[in-house]
Amino acid sequence: MRRPGVSAPTVLAVLAPFAVVAGLLWFGRVHTPDPGRSLFGASGVDALRLKSQLGSALFGLALVQVLLALWMYRAGHLVRRVRLSHRLGGAAAFVLSLPVAQHCLLAYGVRFTDARVAVHAVAGCFLYGAFAAKVLLVRHGRLPGWALPVAGGALFCAIGLLWWTAALWFLNDYSTPGF
Repeated sequence: MRRPGVSAPTVLAVLAPFAVVAGLLWFGRVHTPDPGRSLFGASGVDALRLKSQLGSALFGLALVQVLLALWMYRAGHLVRRVRLSHRLGGAAAFVLSLPVAQHCLLAYGVRFTDARVAVHAVAGCFLYGAFAAKVLLVRHGRLPGWALPVAGGALFCAIGLLWWTAALWFLNDYSTPGF
């Protein structure tokens, strides 16, 4: 008779996101930042503007993802098309986030110089941990029904927090409401 226990995929689904967050935080702290680094040829204020535009597009795409996810839970016969749209949108969001994250990590690293910067740095690392959790939960499939919406919600919150602490900060003349 088999004893109930925790499966290896479940352990992976729980530990991998923490490893992603810890690895990004570690790299961002030990890496020597290069503030002059360009993003698609843009540097300085132009790079901040470009990252704000890409971040705003990412936040808009994340809003669409939330709406598609809500629709999937209620759509019935349309679920297949909505699921495909949600997966393609998620892949697009991930790809869109990569150049912004790469520039942030390599140009600035992970710093805790003030509250806004600290929240932004931790949220950026958390974003990829939440993404890893969501992908693993989708692949695992045998977890409680609430697990996937919680991971998706955490991912959306991370994107929103990143937009608030960076894109809004830049677009609002270097001022973030609440900081």
